[in-house]
Amino acid sequence: MRKFSKEEIWYYAKRAFWVLFAWVLIFNSLFLYEYLTLVENNALTSEYDFTISFRASLLVSIIAGLIGGTVTLNFMERSLRKYAFGKALIVIALTYIVVALLISLIGSVFYYSDYTGEPFHSKKVITEVKLFFQSWLFIKNLIIWLFIVLSTVIIFMVNDKYGPGVFPDYLKGKYFSPKRERRIFMFADIRNATGIAEVLGEEKYFHFLKDFFNDIASPIQQTQGEVYQYVGDEVVVTWKMKNGLKRGNALRCYYKMRDAITKREAYYTKAYGYLPIFKIGLHYGAVMVGELGRIKRDIAFSGDVLNTTARIQARCNENNVDILVSSDFADVLYQLPEGLTKETIGSVQLRGKSEEMTLVTYREL
Repeated sequence: MRKFSKEEIWYYAKRAFWVLFAWVLIFNSLFLYEYLTLVENNALTSEYDFTISFRASLLVSIIAGLIGGTVTLNFMERSLRKYAFGKALIVIALTYIVVALLISLIGSVFYYSDYTGEPFHSKKVITEVKLFFQSWLFIKNLIIWLFIVLSTVIIFMVNDKYGPGVFPDYLKGKYFSPKRERRIFMFADIRNATGIAEVLGEEKYFHFLKDFFNDIASPIQQTQGEVYQYVGDEVVVTWKMKNGLKRGNALRCYYKMRDAITKREAYYTKAYGYLPIFKIGLHYGAVMVGELGRIKRDIAFSGDVLNTTARIQARCNENNVDILVSSDFADVLYQLPEGLTKETIGSVQLRGKSEEMTLVTYREL
């Protein structure tokens, strides 16, 4: 079983917390709405006990949030990535039903035991629980929470597609009209990709790329990067300035990506006979960002900074290094990751550029 790093654990812990918070809020808001509706329509019986009902609602929502945030949703999300869509839906539906039945059982046993004053295992409590599972209330809650769970999974997937923090901007329509932003870009490209592809063949090379992109996904997420696009064996990652400069995230991303691949060296060697060694270029500047497309809408970036970053990355081979950044980026990187030192390569004439640019690389101490 793969060991999770501290940053990965922290990432999933934060996500689990927000699922717990959101689900507890939604569950108890629905409970209070139903209660107030019954009060307004004088539909409450004298036997109804608000305190007991609220305690049961709170317990069920906390258990659902904890299980959903830490286990269930991650499993469902992985199923959508691992299996074909139809099979994934079956797995998700079965998982949801099993977990929903378990949580409903715990909640109903607690409620009826508290309400009747009988122990959990008493015949009276067992009878009431059986009646609850046959009631319209149980079926209604099962359907409502199916939609809530699926919505949460979809939000996770869309957030992964656009990157951390982009999905809320997308919902708010921030990029409906083009905006000018300063962004950091990283172009990462596998060395000798053409030669590897020729040896492996199309199908095996595709799986090679798929494994590579999957393995570097976590480091990109951990450093608050956003995958802009995959182009063949190349991936383009972008950061908002504050996210990329914080703790040297944009630069740290490369080393975390490299470490993630190195840890899987035995797998790559056995499966493909090659380890994906890659080179990167980093630069920052102003871009226009906005939604493009009619048949397939996407958030697109436009600006000279992308071309420049691509040219910087292309110089890695000539300078025999795996990482090159513009001196402009090196100057604004106020927090250099521990264990690195900056080394100036010198001024170079990038293809298509009228002025020379000073490039910088980093060495490990």
